[in-house]
Amino acid sequence: MLTVSNALRRRATTAALLIPLTVTVVLWSPTSIFGLYFAAFVLLGAWEWTGLAGLARIPARVGYLVTIGAALLGLWFVPPGPWSLWLLAGAALWWWWLALTLPRIQTVTPTAGLSARLLLTGLIVLVGPWVAMVHLHGALPAGPLLLLFLLVLIWVADSAAYFSGRRWGKAKLAPALSPGKTWAGVHGALIGAALCGAALGLALELDWHETLLAILICGLTVAISIVGDLYESLLKRRRGLKDSGRLLPGHGGVLDRIDSLTSAAPIFTLGVILTGIGR
Repeated sequence: MLTVSNALRRRATTAALLIPLTVTVVLWSPTSIFGLYFAAFVLLGAWEWTGLAGLARIPARVGYLVTIGAALLGLWFVPPGPWSLWLLAGAALWWWWLALTLPRIQTVTPTAGLSARLLLTGLIVLVGPWVAMVHLHGALPAGPLLLLFLLVLIWVADSAAYFSGRRWGKAKLAPALSPGKTWAGVHGALIGAALCGAALGLALELDWHETLLAILICGLTVAISIVGDLYESLLKRRRGLKDSGRLLPGHGGVLDRIDSLTSAAPIFTLGVILTGIGR
């Protein structure tokens, strides 16, 4: 009889608990409950981020969590307005700047000590997706469904990248950052994104040009999700870490699970709002 390894069992158990809970919260909870739910992941990710930034002392790490929590709370009580679009646009531009920068890195230099700049960067990486997802969930009639679609889109793209990379992958995407990622994997992810965009067009009964916009948004979202993954890989390599943490049994850290989402959520939400898809 085949035996399942403990790591695989823990991974399956964690997924079996988190996936149904997340789907339930996304689809059937008010935006306030969803905001609290995802804020918990953001704060857990913030704890891991302090490690990547070289913040060692527990009081200082707790202080950073308080800062992130205060930012989330403050943004929750700010009346909705153009500020959220400007915030999402700023986050999107930052990720696109990284998209031009990361593939050029040839070597990764180990880093020790505190990086204050990285602590500031954490505001973009952690608060940005929270604002995007809360805004998407509450601002549009189809918001919860679009948010669930975003999660499925990332999963489909990751799966397509993995299998196409295994089958055809030769040319490396960014070997200094993530040796396993290939251009074939990127192409597979983009094909998966196009199929998801077409499916979204059918589900929302969009006309042909709106469906093309949906496909474009999905393609851009998936492209930038790869950047989020590469960026976290860079930070872990600088610190000599395999995982960002051990908070999710069998899955590593929280950041290891949401790294693609941190970059993808602002792009997707901004695209959906600007094009009017989902209204």
